[in-house]
Amino acid sequence: MTEMKRLIPYILKFKGPFIIGLILLFLMIGFELIGPLISASIIDNHIRLGEGNIVLRPILYLIALFLGLKLMHSVVSYFSLIYLVSAGTKAIQQMRKDVFRHVQRLPIKYFDNLPAGKVVARITNDTESILELFTSVIPMILSSILTIVSIVTIVFLINTWTGIIMLLSIPIIILWGIIYRKYSNENNHIKREKNSEMNAMINESINGMSIIQVFNREEQIMNEFEEVNQAYYRSGASLVKLESLMGENLANSIRSLVFAILVYIFASVFLSDSTALTVGTMYLLVDYITRFFNPLFNIVGQLSIFEQARVAANKVFELLDSEAEEMDTGHLDDFSGNIRFKDVSFSYDGKREVLKNINLDVTKGETVALVGHTGSGKSSIINLLMRFYDPSQGGIYFDQENTKTINKQNLRQYMSIVLQDPFIYSGSLLYNVRLNNEDISEETVEKALRDVGAGPLLDKLEDGIHTQLTERGATLSLGERQLISFARALAFNPRVLVLDEATSNIDSETEQLIQYAMKVVSHNRTTFIIAHRLSTIQHADQIVLLDNGEIKERGNHQELMDLNQTYSKMYLMQMG
Repeated sequence: MTEMKRLIPYILKFKGPFIIGLILLFLMIGFELIGPLISASIIDNHIRLGEGNIVLRPILYLIALFLGLKLMHSVVSYFSLIYLVSAGTKAIQQMRKDVFRHVQRLPIKYFDNLPAGKVVARITNDTESILELFTSVIPMILSSILTIVSIVTIVFLINTWTGIIMLLSIPIIILWGIIYRKYSNENNHIKREKNSEMNAMINESINGMSIIQVFNREEQIMNEFEEVNQAYYRSGASLVKLESLMGENLANSIRSLVFAILVYIFASVFLSDSTALTVGTMYLLVDYITRFFNPLFNIVGQLSIFEQARVAANKVFELLDSEAEEMDTGHLDDFSGNIRFKDVSFSYDGKREVLKNINLDVTKGETVALVGHTGSGKSSIINLLMRFYDPSQGGIYFDQENTKTINKQNLRQYMSIVLQDPFIYSGSLLYNVRLNNEDISEETVEKALRDVGAGPLLDKLEDGIHTQLTERGATLSLGERQLISFARALAFNPRVLVLDEATSNIDSETEQLIQYAMKVVSHNRTTFIIAHRLSTIQHADQIVLLDNGEIKERGNHQELMDLNQTYSKMYLMQMG
């Protein structure tokens, strides 16, 4: 139960409303249990003893008191729910903030083998399960226990034997709950797994609908979905059968059996002249016996939800316990743009080196192009440059500072990157370029767009930079999305610009516009380019050819063409 111990501090941060909610919950139970006492008093003290000459005034007073308690019960119940939900929601809000903040500090390598959907589930679905624990399960269990204790105490005071019989029924209910959970948990697990598979399949089908339709795979996908759907149905049907056998029907059977035993005892033992119970007392016992079983069954019913919340909390804390990146204290106060790779080697898994003894000197304002076949190490160099990873050996120096000692946020404020697959957020064009950075003016955004050749796009949009774009820029062409990504990088005015195969999705005409823009914005700015299209990097000051993690050739375009080795062959092959 270590998860529960770690959850307590979250709710204690908002213990004021939570405690108030519990107090009101206990008052609600008190108001509810006083009602039968008033009814029994009316029966025994006013109706039975009236002997045909009933005085209505005291009865009306008691009825008014009864209705007043019912009204108070409703009011207290309302405010109890408000306070409990408020405390639980705030606690989960704080937990989500902690998890999301921690995710921002996790190293990139943490996500290499972890699907993003699982991280999203931790922040949303799992915390939602814990919210139900705070707002429903814990209050329900506490109120049920208090109700059971109160009823048993009252019944003991009225009739000891009846109280003993009620206590004996508690182990039966607990045993029933254990057996019920044992057989229902497996089916619940299967049902949740199949539900997750269906959600994943639906999501993939929607995202890949064009592929499915082009290759006529609708029927095949439908059959695969039907298999998962059928498994989901079978697990649900098994739960229904189990519920019919051991659920409400069994609960009512147990309740009826215990009630029959008590009626028999009342008839055979307690109805003699010396021990006869009054009508009011009989009514009181019957009412409390009926109420006694509800909280017991409520506790059993909450056990599965409690278990789900416990598992969810375990997953959330497992994410929180993952080792975050150390916050380096080094600060790069002024960076001119000189970058040096000195004897850099790197491995993702600690076994196979993807970079081997890389030495590279880049001076301020130079453009360096990284070329090579897939897996040669181009992206790994960029990952090290951005400090997504650190070298296994050697060091990278910004001016004279080793990047390992520089705070990552401080380092990255000098850098911008344009990826091969540009991401467009749902929001305005202005938001997509400056990413809600109010320090970047609207004029700067417009200039950046026009500098990269997005003027025609800007002019055709009715609301200009305030035009709302759909998610992932679905209404834009690939080239237009890439131009927006270029403008985003330029608007932040970096000292270092990284283009990760950024021109791969752009047509030849747009490529010419971008090449011109890049010559303008690269002035006095250090630029790294990863490119498969060698025609786009002829202007680079250095072209570095990588093969199997090693530098095989380096020089400008003409020097490498004169060398007449691998680069020259690659270029001539691309040019036909």
